[in-house]
Amino acid sequence: MPRDHRPAKSIRVLLAEDQGMMRGALALLLGMEADIQVVAQVGAGDQIVDAALIHRPDVALLDIELPGKSGLDAAAELRDQAPDCRVLILTTFGRPGYLRRAMEAGAAGFLVKDGPVEELASCIRRALTGETVIDPALAAAALGAGPNPLTSRECDVLSASADGATVADIAAALHLSESTVRNYLSSAIGKTGTRNRMEALREARQQGWV
Repeated sequence: MPRDHRPAKSIRVLLAEDQGMMRGALALLLGMEADIQVVAQVGAGDQIVDAALIHRPDVALLDIELPGKSGLDAAAELRDQAPDCRVLILTTFGRPGYLRRAMEAGAAGFLVKDGPVEELASCIRRALTGETVIDPALAAAALGAGPNPLTSRECDVLSASADGATVADIAAALHLSESTVRNYLSSAIGKTGTRNRMEALREARQQGWV
């Protein structure tokens, strides 16, 4: 809709999505809503906070899996650095652990990407009124899955073990002793019911715990 037909106060939206075609399409569709204006688009997680501080959006729509930094980590930073910005997490992956982590990061909503844009626009408006908007199927799955059994340190160690990192590499990266790293890995393997740390990491990612 032409700018002069918009309400005096449009809802300012920041969009973070690493797939350029999807980002552009979503920005175009949201921009057709009379009361919504996409003021910033970024393709990496480590660009989100800077863009929010420059453009001052009312709502940030964040994908979870972004290069540079996850949308969940960026949501937590926005809560501290741009507290007036409401965050909605958009994801293709409806993993129960992601929903819990999104809420812990202060997100105002958690939605799947394949919903109609009219529904997304409605959720943006509802989030600005103070509502928490969550996809019903994701909420049901999260309630049925139970809590994350891993401690934050176990999650850190598992995440650091990706890409073939050795125990020594993990210890150096996290400023821990090698024996402590082995203990965390052993505990995480036991809690996930897996046989080794790579299986434990795979299971933790599948559940959305890391």
